[in-house]
Amino acid sequence: MRINKVLQKIGSGMDIEYEESRGMFERFFAGELTPSQCGALLMGLTGKGETADELKAAVDSALDNALLVDDLDAVRIDTCGTGGDGQNSFNCSTAVAFFLADMGYKVVKHGNRAVSSTCGSADIIQALNLPFLKDPQEVQKALAGGNFAFIFAPHFHPSFAHVAPIRQELGIRTIFNLMGPLLNPARPTHQILGVPKAEMAPLMAEVLRKSQLKAAVVHGAGGFDELTPCGICEVHLVSKDGTEIVELDPASFAMRKCPPRDLGCPDKNTAVAMQKEVLAGRGPTAVRDMVALNLGLALHLLDFDPRLENCVAAAQKTVQKGLQNPLPTAA
Repeated sequence: MRINKVLQKIGSGMDIEYEESRGMFERFFAGELTPSQCGALLMGLTGKGETADELKAAVDSALDNALLVDDLDAVRIDTCGTGGDGQNSFNCSTAVAFFLADMGYKVVKHGNRAVSSTCGSADIIQALNLPFLKDPQEVQKALAGGNFAFIFAPHFHPSFAHVAPIRQELGIRTIFNLMGPLLNPARPTHQILGVPKAEMAPLMAEVLRKSQLKAAVVHGAGGFDELTPCGICEVHLVSKDGTEIVELDPASFAMRKCPPRDLGCPDKNTAVAMQKEVLAGRGPTAVRDMVALNLGLALHLLDFDPRLENCVAAAQKTVQKGLQNPLPTAA
């Protein structure tokens, strides 16, 4: 179908089926659409509201143009969020990734530099002198020799180079803000994905279900895209059988409720220093509780124990001890 017909349908509020969306985004990433057509497509979808089929079509098209990491048979997990919660909070997902790897799980951490916060996962990785993997072979080698691979998004998505100016000119949230956590070229088998608004969770959960991942989409109390000890959090558990929505109350794990400000990192230096403290088994109680909640949920997904409370209890002990093995620093 011609792009003008698709734009006309979107403009009238109609949803686009998967195959039709896939065709449009294949042309998008191939550079066959003009900048004005690209902008109209993104604006139209944003205004209408993206569906799971439209989002999955965009993700699948982007992965078709990515440098994929093949021949990975082991169970592997990613921990990330969409960002955009505006909290400038502790980089919890990266700490969780480190603890999981330290416990023997394969972690394929897909990330980038900070966009809406003071410190992104790539900023933490660089500050800790860990390697930015540049191609699929490096990822395979890192996982074969250890449990952790940091996949720096710009190195694996060359087709995004011509997308960046369009997004910059638009200056608003588009479908690309939703796509980020779904674009891991190592295609994890398990994933924790955080969203800053509860209403975003069903869409992301449905795309993960369609992608056949065992996953959890989380929205933390206080408006975070992580589980937090600020109050009752919402979790969408995704499996081949469907999606189950549960509430997670930190108080049931004997965690003291904290205000959102207790989880903040006002600048990059603070964020890096706190990351080091937490990985060493130290740091503020509220931050360590935050890490334990998310780590416990990850362990539950990975079948550490069928009871979530046992997984969180194990996570609390793990965070209290700190990492037991050195991180794989760059050469």
